[in-house]
Amino acid sequence: MKADKFLDAKGLACPMPIVRTKKAMDELESGQVLEIHATDKGSKSDLSAWVKAGGHEFLEQTEENGVFTFFVKKK
Repeated sequence: MKADKFLDAKGLACPMPIVRTKKAMDELESGQVLEIHATDKGSKSDLSAWVKAGGHEFLEQTEENGVFTFFVKKK
């Protein structure tokens, strides 16, 4: 999947992946996609809830070797 912006949140503990995600999303135009890489297990539920609350669209979520990859489309 192609993203318009990439955010490396690996090694960051809650709430920093969400804080950085919000900042990155603020820099995107509506309809653009943000790719996020995180290692914090809590980021799965935290990001899902944040995306839903913000009205954005969760496109994809994968996990490989302890790294969670998320693709989120800005509303």
